[in-house]
Amino acid sequence: MQREMVDVADAHRSGCPINLSLEVIGDKWSLLVIRDMMFGNRRHFRELLTRSEEGIASNILSERLRRLVAAGIVTRVQDPTHKQKQIYSLTEQAIQLVPVLASLGAWGTKFLPVAPELSIRAKILDEGGPELWEEFMDELREQHLGVARAPGTPSVSERLQRSYEAELARGASAQA
Repeated sequence: MQREMVDVADAHRSGCPINLSLEVIGDKWSLLVIRDMMFGNRRHFRELLTRSEEGIASNILSERLRRLVAAGIVTRVQDPTHKQKQIYSLTEQAIQLVPVLASLGAWGTKFLPVAPELSIRAKILDEGGPELWEEFMDELREQHLGVARAPGTPSVSERLQRSYEAELARGASAQA
């Protein structure tokens, strides 16, 4: 028994669940890659690279995707439509991060100088609370894991995207 505890300590800084979580997703880019897959439905390397608000470098993105796949947060399969493309998908572990990302977004909106168009999704998720998070998680399960949702269920992704586009339009008309 004592030996097992030493092995865990050797592999990780500690057995604290917060520490262990941060060892997997706590670097500068991993949660942003997950965010872009989750909220932007970016599933190919090129989409993740070129459509990132923060401008991730290709070598950093490649390394983060490799780590996320190795940790079981993301899967990678050959794109059947293109021999040189891979499709990245969120696993259930990643989908379970929706409440974490919603809470981080709500905290950032409350305490940091956020851009209105980039914070609108966080605001909607915060206002919608756990019920909306569950609906969004079900939608992500359908998109990434192939788990069917109830027919006629409204799309949370579409609602978030429409709100983002409306906020962009408001900002553009305010500048004009």
